[in-house]
Amino acid sequence: MSDYREDLPDSVSEDIDLPEELPESISQNVDLLEKILRYFFWLTIPLILVGMVVLLGPVLAPFIVAAASAYLGDPIVDYLERWKFSRTWSVCIVFAVMTLIMLLAILILLPLLINQVDLLRQEFPRFVEWFDQVVLPKFYSIVGSDSSNGLMETLNSAVSNNWEKISDLAATIIAQATQSGLALVGWLAGLFLTPVVTFYLLRDWDVLIEHISDLLPRKQLPLISRLARECDEVLGQFIRGQLLIMTALTIFYIAGLSIMGLKLALLVGIAAGLASVVPYLGAVVGILVASLAAYVQFGDLIHVVIALGIFGAGQLLESLFLTPILVGDRIGLHPVAVIFAVVAGGQLFGFVGVLLALPIAAVAMVLVRHAHHSYRNSVFYQ
Repeated sequence: MSDYREDLPDSVSEDIDLPEELPESISQNVDLLEKILRYFFWLTIPLILVGMVVLLGPVLAPFIVAAASAYLGDPIVDYLERWKFSRTWSVCIVFAVMTLIMLLAILILLPLLINQVDLLRQEFPRFVEWFDQVVLPKFYSIVGSDSSNGLMETLNSAVSNNWEKISDLAATIIAQATQSGLALVGWLAGLFLTPVVTFYLLRDWDVLIEHISDLLPRKQLPLISRLARECDEVLGQFIRGQLLIMTALTIFYIAGLSIMGLKLALLVGIAAGLASVVPYLGAVVGILVASLAAYVQFGDLIHVVIALGIFGAGQLLESLFLTPILVGDRIGLHPVAVIFAVVAGGQLFGFVGVLLALPIAAVAMVLVRHAHHSYRNSVFYQ
């Protein structure tokens, strides 16, 4: 312990005969108090963050989306800076490209998705009829019953009535948004707020990281810096890689199913591509839905086999090329961890929890890995 007399005025230190060091019992109490305060500090920060998510959840979504966009775009901005572009020009270029991609996706995909949903509404009675005439008789022959008790008629009627109410998707969204003036204002605010916050975060990302680093306790700075680098590696490669994998698989599935002639190719391809955030789940969802849609539309097994081949080829493309190159086995999250993170996040914090699920899971994996290493080297294990 440092000599405490150095902090006293000279007059006091000269007039009083002070011991060289504090008594051992007092020194131990001071060290214990310091440890308690340190642990209290590190336990309080997560509790404050969780409380903020709970209290501010309804307004956090635009900021989370903006932060994620800035995080994904910052490496590109840094790359442009290395090519002698200024930070402002680099941010403007990246922001313009991101905005253009988003606008094109909305303008092109939204009308197509609306048409696909309307087509699904029209085709749904055929699915019900096939299920009623093919699947149910086999099921009832197995269980020894010969009556459906009007189950499919009731289901068909209920679904048809509900589809009629939401046939125009755009009108439904507008109607729901305009039911509450505050909801409409919040939706519009989020729509315009997200790109604005994204731009400012992109511009000041490095400055914000530097300020956060300056606030960290100096004693724990090396450990925190090492963990932060590992978290950034896992989080960056996993999220960027997984987004690229989802995009590539979505395009592959849509192209393959469209060439096959499936009417619902866009809807099935997007659903399977989004489900690919969990390894193998996208292929399972795509095989089930595409096989059913193909059999009902074409009425033969040849097109079902073709659909199976498309998703089998997509799974090979993901396993052999996309995942090893874009994500890598060393930092890939376990599928069960991904599923649990998404479900738990949605259960605890709703939509905001779903947005935060994968980043928190990636960071938690690094912390668990560090805790496991510390435990293996501790006296408790050895």
